[in-house]
Amino acid sequence: MRKLNVAMIGGGFMGKAHSIAYAGMPMFFWPAPAIPQRKLVVDVNDELAQTAAARYGFESYATDWRRVMEDPSIDIVDIVTPNDSHAEIAIAAAKAGKHIICEKPLARTAEESKRMLDAVREAGVKHMVAFNYRRTPAIALAKKYIEEGAIGKILNFRGTYLQDWSADPASPLSWRFRKSVAGSGALGDIATHVIDIARYLAGEISEVMGMATTWIKERPVQSGGLDKLGTVKATGDVKKEAVDVDDEISTLIRFESGAVGSIEATRNAWGRNNFITFEIHGELGSIFFNYERRDELQVCFSNDPSDRRGFRTIYTGPAHPYGEALWPIPALGIGYTETKIVEAHDFISSIVNDTEVSPNFYDGYRIALISDAIIASSDSGKWTKITE
Repeated sequence: MRKLNVAMIGGGFMGKAHSIAYAGMPMFFWPAPAIPQRKLVVDVNDELAQTAAARYGFESYATDWRRVMEDPSIDIVDIVTPNDSHAEIAIAAAKAGKHIICEKPLARTAEESKRMLDAVREAGVKHMVAFNYRRTPAIALAKKYIEEGAIGKILNFRGTYLQDWSADPASPLSWRFRKSVAGSGALGDIATHVIDIARYLAGEISEVMGMATTWIKERPVQSGGLDKLGTVKATGDVKKEAVDVDDEISTLIRFESGAVGSIEATRNAWGRNNFITFEIHGELGSIFFNYERRDELQVCFSNDPSDRRGFRTIYTGPAHPYGEALWPIPALGIGYTETKIVEAHDFISSIVNDTEVSPNFYDGYRIALISDAIIASSDSGKWTKITE
């Protein structure tokens, strides 16, 4: 069976998720399209890189990502670094002829994303941006229903992504709160996932009317580079610096199809952990999903008898998208890791079969255009069209 050597750049918590995906993919999808070999991991110093190699099962480690580009044995470059390094690494990988999977958002701005897209197109390599939530079986099932016409023409999409990990002002100023590194705050970090789901299910977004807010204006300066997502808190009298990204965004949206809707994202919603939801209303029915109950899809169809019409719950399992490869009975439990396993399978399949995979760098670029437009709309107070 064919083997593909993977070099992963970045050894944080997303590195853990991607490493589990490479290890688990052949166990779930057999025969596998190819066997991913965890060849080389890169982190910022010897101690972190060596630990990542031992923990995540990589054969070797390095502290300079440029070594990856010089190694002809590497087939895939996996970018799980902070946002400010995505463009430089991806463009170098494309020039070196490597296939690339990059964590979201693709880059800090649409301009950076476009340069990445141009590079992979010119090189002819496969490329993917890791918006993994669309590979949740229930979301793929919603896509199936929509494509079959089960809810008819879509009229409205309403999506949310609510978290509370940064609601405490004592949460440290990680790179996610710095515009120079992250590009934006809740918008790029979590709202982009909902934008991806909206495009996946309801089609291209044509116009936005956004509002961005920063609730906590300064935070304690973080010691060390490890991003703990609010699991550590500053105590006592510590140095603070300004936050220059958004904590929350809300936006109205219009789709090219004529559908309308809204997207809301915040990291300051006490009691919400990973609250990704969407509700889609069509001429013939409605669909509702809540990621915190990710094995469930709620549906209502207009042709149901009037004495039993209402939302009913479908539990995803073997009869549904990706079901045969995952667990043998419905509602046995799908987790975050499984979405990453499916993601790895689809990306590696695209390499082996020379097919296009989605979401790819073009999708990442379109999402960056939409994100930039939301900020521009928030600044101007006006509807803003999505233009390339």
